[in-house]
Amino acid sequence: MTEQIERESGGIRTVEVPRSAASPRVWKFGDDIDTDAIIPGRFLTINDPAELARHAFEGTRDEFAQSVLPGDVVVGGRNFGMGSSREHAPLALKGAGIRYIVAESFARIFYRNAINIGLLPLTTPSTDGFADGAEIAVDPSGGRVTVDGKEFPVEPVPEFLQRIADAGGLIEYARIVGEVETCSTTSR
Repeated sequence: MTEQIERESGGIRTVEVPRSAASPRVWKFGDDIDTDAIIPGRFLTINDPAELARHAFEGTRDEFAQSVLPGDVVVGGRNFGMGSSREHAPLALKGAGIRYIVAESFARIFYRNAINIGLLPLTTPSTDGFADGAEIAVDPSGGRVTVDGKEFPVEPVPEFLQRIADAGGLIEYARIVGEVETCSTTSR
């Protein structure tokens, strides 16, 4: 990303400016991305989201874990999250700072696992206009995603599922509505 800065003398120079979370970017993947591509099976003994994030897309797109920034958006084609029912896949993405995943369709178990841990999967008719690295703004309540200034529709998420994702996941939502008691971690 570059930015023009005016010098005191009135001249203009171009400098490299580090990208920030203020300008979320697209991480584009294709069709049939399975949970093994998101987080390889050898990391299933890890339960810490931050540690899982260090291995997200390892062997598929190795630069992801080192370059993803909070607020970036993962974009897939058809059947994103297919494969095993492991919750580790959406947990690795959450640990990497991903909040939204936009795809043409999702594997059902991945869709529910994502919501249950506080991610919001959004479905759009086509991701053809989504370029890898493009700036993206997500407006789920407005039913749209804007990529490099062009708007794309997303299907509405049922209100109940939106509330779960907004709360940070199913357990957090249950705590908020009083369905789960919090445990004390102090010893007696």
